[in-house]
Amino acid sequence: MTAPLDSHTVLALLDWQIDLGATEAIGDTPVNRYEAPERLVPAKKPDAAPPIPAKTLEADTVAEAGFAAADAGSLDALKSALAAFEHCDLKRGARNLVFSDGHPSARLMIIGEAPGRDEDQQGKPFVGRAGQLLDRMLAAIGLSRQNDDPATGAYITNILPWRPPQNRDPNPQEIAMMLPFVERHVQLADPEVIVLMGNISCQAALGQRGITRLRGQWTQAFGKPALPMFHPAYLLRKPHEKRAAWADLLDLQARLEGNT
Repeated sequence: MTAPLDSHTVLALLDWQIDLGATEAIGDTPVNRYEAPERLVPAKKPDAAPPIPAKTLEADTVAEAGFAAADAGSLDALKSALAAFEHCDLKRGARNLVFSDGHPSARLMIIGEAPGRDEDQQGKPFVGRAGQLLDRMLAAIGLSRQNDDPATGAYITNILPWRPPQNRDPNPQEIAMMLPFVERHVQLADPEVIVLMGNISCQAALGQRGITRLRGQWTQAFGKPALPMFHPAYLLRKPHEKRAAWADLLDLQARLEGNT
């Protein structure tokens, strides 16, 4: 016959079970599960509220962006509306809001893709190497973002006002969220001609990608004549495409001179 365990041994065994992960006692007496008449069925939890579909959330956010943009009666008000818009996660990781640069009444409006590291640091679009190349491209046809004359100035913005992490491409949700602000931006600036620089700009404004196919072909975007062109950052990677970019610049110059 086995001698009864003393209290110290019992406590030691209990500590050992706790170390193994036992946290509570199920009952006062052991239960032989093989002899149990039937398994206990856990009580059904009350039905939880169904999750809101992601598409509904996106639609609501885009609608809110549309209301905020429509309420802006000036470029300054639009910039403030963007700064107050809290639904784009890119804002949390960006250093600065990148709104625009150049003459707001210029005949030419350039819409780029998204800020890079230099743009995020300075709060202006196209200020890195790509921006320097853009300035040289504009100067070649007598234009400059520094010019005070709307006829020879340029106004520059982006589809996204905040830098994506690691300079990745904006996703469709981010583009859709920012598009009402871009549309309102064009309405308020009211340029004669738009240049869409790069695939992301064409995707947002035209619903199309494939800049090598789209470039150099005049179209309509936001109710304005629009010319898709290679992004300067692309030209830095593909210098042999500068010939095509030069042809597009000459076409742009002819269009502006024809509208004089």
